[in-house]
Amino acid sequence: MPGHVDVLTSKLDGFGTTIFAEMSALAIDTGAVNLGQGFPDTDGPSEVLDEAVAAIRRGVNQYPPGLGDPDLRLAVAEHQRRWYDLDVDPASQIVVTAGATEALAGALLGMLDAGDEVVVFEPMYDSYQAAIALAGARAVPVLLAPDVSGRYVFDPDELRQAVSPRTKLILLNTPHNPTGKVFDAGELALIAEVAIEHDLVVVTDEVYEHLLFDGRRHIPIATLPGMFERTLTISSGGKTFHTTGWKIGWMSGAEPLVAAAKTAKQFLTFVNGAPFQPAMAVGLRMPDTYFDTLAATLQTARDRLVDGLRAAGFTTHVPEATYFITVDIRSVDPSGDGMTFCRSLPERCGIVAVPDEVFYVRPEHGRHLVRFACCKRPEVIDEAARRLAAGFAPESPS
Repeated sequence: MPGHVDVLTSKLDGFGTTIFAEMSALAIDTGAVNLGQGFPDTDGPSEVLDEAVAAIRRGVNQYPPGLGDPDLRLAVAEHQRRWYDLDVDPASQIVVTAGATEALAGALLGMLDAGDEVVVFEPMYDSYQAAIALAGARAVPVLLAPDVSGRYVFDPDELRQAVSPRTKLILLNTPHNPTGKVFDAGELALIAEVAIEHDLVVVTDEVYEHLLFDGRRHIPIATLPGMFERTLTISSGGKTFHTTGWKIGWMSGAEPLVAAAKTAKQFLTFVNGAPFQPAMAVGLRMPDTYFDTLAATLQTARDRLVDGLRAAGFTTHVPEATYFITVDIRSVDPSGDGMTFCRSLPERCGIVAVPDEVFYVRPEHGRHLVRFACCKRPEVIDEAARRLAAGFAPESPS
C-alpha cells in the first residue's frame, strides 16, 4: 500500500498504542517492577483453575452458545440475587462476553448513533473514549476531583449541565478506575434522577464490585427505583478471581438493552473462552469467606503501597476500592508532568506506573497525577517501595 495513504479511520484520530502496552513494554525492556497495568501476580482459587482444566479435558473446546454457557448465565443470575437482590432472567437478560471491555464496546456500538452524546465521569478507563468514538458519538465529561477530605466527588450542577438534547446515555463505573472511588447512595440517587428525568440509559461497569475497602458497600444503580429497566450492568471475573487473561465478562439488564448490546457484540468476537466459562460459574458460587478474604488481602496491599508511596514523598489519595492508588507527583516533581515522569521512572527507579492524563477527556485535569497498582505480592510492593524511596525520598539530615 502506498506509504502516503492514511488508512486509520478518522474516528480513532488521537488513539494510538494504549498506555498500558507502552508501559508494560517498558517494564519488560528495563526489568522494572510493573505497577502500571492492573493484573495480579498470584493465581486465583484452585477450584476455579481446576474446573477450567477439567472442562478442557472433557472436551469443552469448541464454540460455546452465542449467549454464553447456560450454567455461567445461571451463576450470574444467582450472583445478582445473592449479593444485590436483583432478579435477572438467565435466558433473556444475560449475555457472556469477552471480558467487560467487549461488553462495553457492544453496548456503545449497539445503542449509539452518530452525533449522540455520552455523559462520562473523568478520569475513566481508556477504552471508554475509544468505543464512544468508534460509535461516532461524543463523550461529555463530568469531573471527579478530590474534596478537602481527599475523597473524589463530582459537582451535581456539572452533571445536570452535561445533559443535552443529544445525550443518549450515562456511562458509570463504580467502583471506579482509576480513582478507587465508590459512588455512594446519594451520588447514585442523583445520577438516577438525571437519567429518569431525561429518559437516558445508564451503562454501568462494575468489574471491581468485590474489591471494596474499609467496610464500604457496592450499590448497583440498577437496584434504585425506576432504574432496572434503563440500566445495562457489566462485570467480569478477571479481577475477582485473578484470571484477567481469560477475558470472561457478562452484561445483564432489561431485555431490550441486552438485545441491543448483543446485536453489536455478536459481530465482535461472537463467542470466546469455552472452557473458562464453566470455571467462572464455579467462581461466582464461591462462599462469602472467599470474597471477604479477597478484599481484606487487597486492602492490606493497598495500605502497604500507600505507606511506601508516602514515605517516598508522594501526595497520595487513598482509594476506597479497586487495584489502584493515585498520587500527585508535584510533591516530588515540581513540573507536574506525569507523562514525562512515567516514561523516565523505569530508568530512574526501576518502577513502571501510568500517567492519569490518558484517562481524561480534558488531560490538563490529570497532568500531575499518576496511577500505581497495588494488586501485587507483599515482597513486590516492598521492593517497589524501596526503589521509590531510593529515588525520591528526602535525605534525613546528618
